[in-house]
Amino acid sequence: MGEAMDQSNRYARLDLNEADLIAEGKHVLCAYVMRPKDNADFLSTAAHFAAESSTGTNVEVGTTDDFTRGIDALVYEIDPTNEVMKIAYPLELFDRNITDGKAMIASFLTLTIGNNQGMGDVEYGKMHDFYFPPTFLALFDGPNKNIADMWRVLGKPLVNGGMVVGTIIKPKLGLRPKPFADACHEFWLGGDFIKNDEPQGNQTYAPLKETIPLVADAMRRAQDETGEAKLFSANITADDPFEIIARGEFILEAFGENADHVAFLVDGYLAGGTAVTTARRRFPNTFLHYHRAGHGAVTSPQSMRGYTSYVHCKMARIIGASGMHVGTMSYGKMEGEKKDKNLAFVLENDSTDGPFFHQEWNGMKASTSIISGGMNALRLPGFFENLGHSNVIQTSGGGAFGHKGGGTAGAKSLRQAEEAWKAGVSLPEYALTHPELRGALETFHWDSDQLFPGWRELLGFKG
Repeated sequence: MGEAMDQSNRYARLDLNEADLIAEGKHVLCAYVMRPKDNADFLSTAAHFAAESSTGTNVEVGTTDDFTRGIDALVYEIDPTNEVMKIAYPLELFDRNITDGKAMIASFLTLTIGNNQGMGDVEYGKMHDFYFPPTFLALFDGPNKNIADMWRVLGKPLVNGGMVVGTIIKPKLGLRPKPFADACHEFWLGGDFIKNDEPQGNQTYAPLKETIPLVADAMRRAQDETGEAKLFSANITADDPFEIIARGEFILEAFGENADHVAFLVDGYLAGGTAVTTARRRFPNTFLHYHRAGHGAVTSPQSMRGYTSYVHCKMARIIGASGMHVGTMSYGKMEGEKKDKNLAFVLENDSTDGPFFHQEWNGMKASTSIISGGMNALRLPGFFENLGHSNVIQTSGGGAFGHKGGGTAGAKSLRQAEEAWKAGVSLPEYALTHPELRGALETFHWDSDQLFPGWRELLGFKG
C-alpha cells in the first residue's frame, strides 16, 4: 500500500472556532473518537477522513475547481491524547429531496459515517455527537405524535400523564392467531399498551390478515370489560415501502373505530430511515414506534466504529419517531448505564446537552422514551428516580406474563409500582394493600431481596 497523502493543508483548519461555526449556522458539526492505524499522524489521518467524507479522495484529481474547494469538510479541532476529532461539514454537501426540498438522514450518514469508517489508514472512528444548525434542522420532519397523544386516548392528563403500562406478547414467536389475541386480552384487562415483538409479522402459522382482526376484537372486548381505552403497536417493518403501506392500511381498517388506538412499529436501524420516513409521512396521524433491533452491532460501547446510542436517538427524533427505545439504563437485562438518561433527555427536551454539542430543538416536537428489556414492577421506582419522571412507555414481557398471577395481575403490578413511586411509598408498604404488587414481590423475589431488604418480614413471605 502506498504512503497516504497528507491533505491537512486543505482539509484541516485548526484556526476555526467552534462558537463561530455555530453562530454562522452554515455547517453540520460531528465529533468522533478516532485512532489512526500504525501510529500514523493524527491530523493527516483526520484530514484524509474529512476528504473522504466530502470533496476529496486519496489522490489529487483534475476535476476539482475553486467552487468544490469551498465546500470541503474541515477538521477544526483535534485532541490526539483522547482520540477526539471534530469535523465541520458545509450544508451544501447534503442531498435534498427533489419533491419538497427537505433533507434526508441517508445523506447525512453517507457523508459522516460512509466510506471513512472503512479506510485503510483508520484503525477506528466512531461518531459520538453531532450538531445541526437551525436552518438544517428545519429541513427534517420531526415527530408528529408522541406520548401526549396516547394520554389523550387513555383519558390521562396531557402533561405528566405518567407511564403507559405495556407489554410484549411472549413467546416472541410461535403463537398462532387465537392464542396471541387471547394473551393480548389477558394483559389489557390490567394494562394499557401491547407491542408486537419485532420478529412478529406475517409468519405462515400466524398470517397478519388473520391475527390482526382477532387482536382488534380482543381490544374491543377488553375496552368493554374495563371501561378503559387500550393501545396496540403493530409491526409494519418491511423492505418495500409499498409493503409497509399495505400493512399499515390493513391494520387501521381492521381496528376501525379504534384506529387512533394503534401505533406502528418500524425497526429503524434494520430497515433504515426510508422505512421510518415512509411510515411517518404515509400515516402522519399514527404514533410511530421506532424499534432499534440490531443497533448494538454499532452502538455498543464495545464497538469502536459506527455511532453511539446517543447519536442514534438524536437521529430518530429528527426523522420523526414518536417514540424510541432507549434501553433500561442498567435497571433491566440489557447493556446500559444510569447516565443513559441523556438518551431520554435528547428525545424529550427542547434544549439538550450531548457529550460534545449543545442542541437547540427550536420547538421540534419531543419523542417519547420507550423502556424495554427485563423490567418488572420492582425495578421501576429506581428507574423513575434516576430519570426524574415516569412519562415513558414501559413494556415488560416476562415482568408481566411471568407474574405468578398471570398477565392481568402482572399489568396491574406495574401500574401499582408507579403509583407507589409517585406517592413516595416503598413498594413493600404499598403491597400490603395491593395484592398484585405483592404478587410481583413474591414472584421476582430475587429482585425483592436485593432492592427491598426486609420485605419478607413485612409481608410475612416464607417462600
